[in-house]
Parts: sequence; structure tokens; C-alpha cells
Amino acid sequence: MGPAAARPVLIAGGGIGGLAAALGLAQKGIASILLEKASALGEIGAGIQLGPNAFHAFDYLGVGEAARGMAVYIDQLRLMDALTAEEITHVDLRDAFRARFGNPYAVVHRGDLHGVLLKACRDHALIDLRVSSEVIGYDQNGASVTVRLASGDDVTGSLLIGADGLWSNIRKQVVADGPPRVSGHTTYRSVIPTGEMPEDLRWNAATLWAGPKCHIVHYPLSDWKVFNLVVTCHNDAPEPVAGKPVSDDEVMQGFAHVHARAQEIIRHGKNWKAWVLCDREPLERWVDGRVALLGDAAHPMLQYFAQGACMALEDSVCLSHMLGTHPGDHAAALEQYRQQRFPRTARVQLLSRAIGEHIYHPAGDHARIRNAIMSAKTSEDYYGDLAWLYGGTGLKG
Repeated sequence: MGPAAARPVLIAGGGIGGLAAALGLAQKGIASILLEKASALGEIGAGIQLGPNAFHAFDYLGVGEAARGMAVYIDQLRLMDALTAEEITHVDLRDAFRARFGNPYAVVHRGDLHGVLLKACRDHALIDLRVSSEVIGYDQNGASVTVRLASGDDVTGSLLIGADGLWSNIRKQVVADGPPRVSGHTTYRSVIPTGEMPEDLRWNAATLWAGPKCHIVHYPLSDWKVFNLVVTCHNDAPEPVAGKPVSDDEVMQGFAHVHARAQEIIRHGKNWKAWVLCDREPLERWVDGRVALLGDAAHPMLQYFAQGACMALEDSVCLSHMLGTHPGDHAAALEQYRQQRFPRTARVQLLSRAIGEHIYHPAGDHARIRNAIMSAKTSEDYYGDLAWLYGGTGLKG
């Protein structure tokens, strides 16, 4: 094998972040080997919200048209009071929003988005996708990095990108900061046929019903064939859980105190699965020599800003840009990537927590203050509040 520069970049993890990283590198003429632990490349979960910053990233990665083709374009972000069933406020996402940010706000099925990225990777000669290849650790010298797979095999490359999610094996070695922080918030997810969604609630909106220690989110998906339901309660869950099937009764336990109209939405859900939300404190150590973290491995966040996937996409844009800009100097490229991305992702991590506390879950006077402040704002006011986020890309904060 030739010098390290000629070796492919190794990517641990075949989720949205890993695939996007491979695509970004390919755009720069850099070959990669993507190593996914599962036996097939796919994505579980249901709906995902995509701000304009995600579409900025899709355009950079060369999949903008494909991503737009499978998205549902909603007209507003709508905030409801789950106790009174009255609207608190809404943000208009139509022409003025698109004109302001240069791209739309949309909702997609996570599997559909993963499929768009996967097809683009499969179609690119510079990307080698490998399944049943869990990276459990790495060793590096001055010229290359070698990963150890659970199978016992080794793979050597020029660099390693840890895009292996919340429970990242790569992070364990880069940072060694222990398990993620368990939030105590449990999220239950269901997808129902549109015909089963109450007719008067089939809004073309990402709708949030906010109540004391609980909230409900719903929006249409997959060309309006289904509605995504996501309900969350702060029930002090002590242990991480991911995708565990649960009963309808368990889901309803956290919503006995909300308005009957809000409860009715939950009753239409079926085949519920539970996740206990986890995140981490922002931490700057993303890079170890020839190894860099990306996405949830670097900055896991609560879902309350709907930005987890968007930040991973931006990471991929930034990392590939820096490696393309510094072709012979990986140290400079990885350090500039870290410096560029850390403040922005830390801000989203911390604001995601704050949004959960002050918008999604407050009670009593706290909730009344929320309603007063948020109902007084116009859509233009909200555009100003969100400009730092939706106007940003992986290349600028």
C-alpha cells in the first residue's frame, strides 16, 4: 500500500451521519470504507424533522433533489397548550420562511432519508460499504490508523471517523467519559394511517402539545399516508431504553392530566415503542490524532430542538470540506473541524435541554409565562430567533 494519503478514510457507523460523511468525502475525491455493525444497512425509528440547515447540507452532499422528493412540506410549527387544547402560537413555514432561509422546513421518514443517502453511497465508486463490521477499538501510528472489528479482523486507513452513535466505541477510546446522561424522559413512538388520525387534527404542521412534564408531537409522513406520533413524559426513568415495545396503558400513564382532545390523539396510537432519552455535557475532545468523532458520538442531544440529524449532516459537510481544503495535513483539517463545530453543537445540546424545560414541560406559573411570551411573538420574530441555526451550515456557524 502507498502512503497514508492514498489509504481510504475509515468510517465507523452506517447511520445518517456515517453515510453523509462518506458522501462528503467522495465529493472531495477521498475514498472511504464504511464499517457498520448490523448485518444490513437500514434505519429504525419513524419521523424526523429537517430544518433548512439540513437541506443546505443535502445540497452540498449532492442529494438535494432526492431529499426534497421524499419530504413532506409542512405549513407551520404549531404550539398547543395540552391543558386547554388552545393554540399558544405558530411559526409560518411557507414562502416568507423559505425566502428568509433559502430552503424549506420538512418532515421525512427516517428510513426514507437513510435510503436516499444509502443509494447515493452505493452509486459512488469511492465508497466501500461493509456490514457485520463492528469497530471495537483502534490503534494508530504516525502514518495510519488500524481498527479492530468484533470479528477479529483489522482494517487500516488514513483516518477514522467515529460516527457510531450515542454508545460509540470510538468515543470510549477518544474521551473515555463513561456512559451518556440519562434524562429521565421517556419517549413513545407510533405511526398510524392518516385515516385513523382524528380528522380535525390532520394539520399540515409539526404540532406540539405542551403540558406539565409531558408533550405530544404529530405530523404527516410518507406523502400523507401516515401520521407520526411522538409522546414524551418526564417520568424519571432511571435506565436507557431503545425501541422497547410497550402497552397502550403504559403510554397513557403520563397523560392522565391533559385535555381530552390531546388524550384522544394518543389513543389512536398502536404498537408503541419506548426510548429513554440520553445526552451528554458538551465536551471539546473530539479528536485523537487521526481519529475524529461525528454526530451523536461527538455531541448527543435531546430531541427537543429536532436537530440531532441536522447537526450530524452539518458535521459531515464541515469535516469533508476541511479534509478537502487540507489534503496533506490531517491534523490541521481535524482541528479546524473541531473548532468550527464544537461551539455550534454545544449551543444546540444546551438549548435542547432548555427547550424541554421551558417550552415543552413547564407547569403552573412557568407555563403561563411561556404562553404569554410565545404568543406575543410574530413569525418574523421567530425567524430572527432561529436565524443563527437555520441560516447556518456545516461551513459557517
